[in-house]
This record gives sequence, structure tokens and C-alpha cells, in this order.
Amino acid sequence: MTYDEMTAVRVGELTFDVRTLGADDGDPIVLLHGFPENSLSWSAVAPLLADAGLRVIAPDQRGYSPGARPPGVESYTTDVLADDVAALADALGLDTFHLVGHDWGAAVAWVTAVRHRDRLRTLTAVSVPHLAAYGAALQSDPDQQARGSYIGLLRQAGKAEKLLLDADAGRLRAMYQDHVPPAQVDSYVAQLSEPGALTAALSWYRAMTSDLDSLPPVTVPTTFVWSDEDQAIGRAGAERCGDYVDADYRFVELAGISHWIPEQAPTSLAEAVLDRTVGRP
Repeated sequence: MTYDEMTAVRVGELTFDVRTLGADDGDPIVLLHGFPENSLSWSAVAPLLADAGLRVIAPDQRGYSPGARPPGVESYTTDVLADDVAALADALGLDTFHLVGHDWGAAVAWVTAVRHRDRLRTLTAVSVPHLAAYGAALQSDPDQQARGSYIGLLRQAGKAEKLLLDADAGRLRAMYQDHVPPAQVDSYVAQLSEPGALTAALSWYRAMTSDLDSLPPVTVPTTFVWSDEDQAIGRAGAERCGDYVDADYRFVELAGISHWIPEQAPTSLAEAVLDRTVGRP
């Protein structure tokens, strides 16, 4: 099976579309995409991990998979999204696994590391730091407040959908800043243009509550990867991230890279993941 092929995985009443790559007997590693993307965001990273012996598992998450798109904002809280990760692992017969998340996938990964600590071998969070670190920066750092101002718009039901999808989804396409391959942008936009899809994806934002700031420290061996040209996440939160990891911790800073690390810097990201998961010579 190639990474371009999808497998349907049933979890309760939902069906997730999942991409896999690598040997069936490899150590499993689950990759969680961000917004506004899907599992194709890992296209350039997945082969590097598989070549190192890992079994790559990358789902289109809740709201993105057409069969896992329930109505209601309450269906998209971070606890629910994190529990999806554990349930997918159960459905695939995985007792423990490595976990990697980018953007919103990183936020879900941090919560998963707290709620399901016994399932995780390692954690690699990309772009978004521990949510308490991000929340502290959002409260006190003017730079992060400016970078996060877009969130208020995305939480406005109806207005955000219209703004992003009008005029051939021009504003949605502009979010990728020419750092994402055009074919992947087309895939992301096509999926989010399906009936109800963008509303479901935006429900992740609309379900956010202030208690995310109080997420406990994680106790999983963790690497945090951040890029210094990230338009959404500033340095203040990135540098506080380690304060919320009570385990071996590594901070990897990528110079000259935008927010779209999996697409723009797949080799550097794969190296950081492999350093954390299997070690490299």
C-alpha cells in the first residue's frame, strides 16, 4: 500500500480515513495533521519515517474524514479529539505508539499525552507548544496576542466559512503562503469545501475553552519543533514549552521556516522525530 491510498477505520459510530506506510511489524507512529490541512500534509515526512523502520499511521481527523463529521460544537472538544487518538489505536490493535502532531494536531497530541499517558512511547509536537505555555503567552505577550488575533474570527459561525470559501476559497488558499505544494492545497481546499466540512474543522476552534491553559505538565519524553518564521506562534510560548514537560525534553528551532513545517521542512522534521523515536547514528 502506498501513502496515497486510504483505509477506512471504524471507531464506534464514526469511520476515519487513514493513510499508512511502512512495515506492519514496525514500531507504530501516529501523525496528526493541523488546520486547514489533512493527512496529506505528512506526504514528504512519512516515507522518511517508514524508511527508518516505523509503521506510519496518519488519519484524517474528526471533521475531516467524511464518515467522522458529527454535528455540534460539543463534538469537537480537545478531550473528544484526544480520545479519538486512543480509540483509533485500539481499532488498529496498538497498545502503545509514538505520537506526532502539527498545529491543531499538536494541541490534540498534548492533551492525549495527559489523558492517555500510558499509551504513548514518545511525543513530538510541531509548531504549537504545550497549551499552558501557549495560554500564558497569549495572556501576557503582545506579540503572541497579535499573532493569535485570527482565532476570534474563526470562532464566528457562518462569517468565517463565508470569508474563507468565497471567491474560489481565495482567502483559505492564501493561508498557505505559497509554502505548501499546489496539489496539496487543492486537496485541502476540496475537502474543506465538502458540505459541513469547514464548519466541522472550525468547530475545533469554537469548542476551545479557557481551561486548556490549565493542562497539566506531560510526563512523556518530548520534542518540541518550532520555526522562527511561524506567523501564528511566537517565541514567548515556544521558549516556555519546556516548563510543562516533566520528562526528557528537547527543543528544536528551525531557522527561516514558516508555520508549514511538514510541507516546507520535511527532512529536518523527520530528523527531529527520528532522534526522539528510534535514535539516529
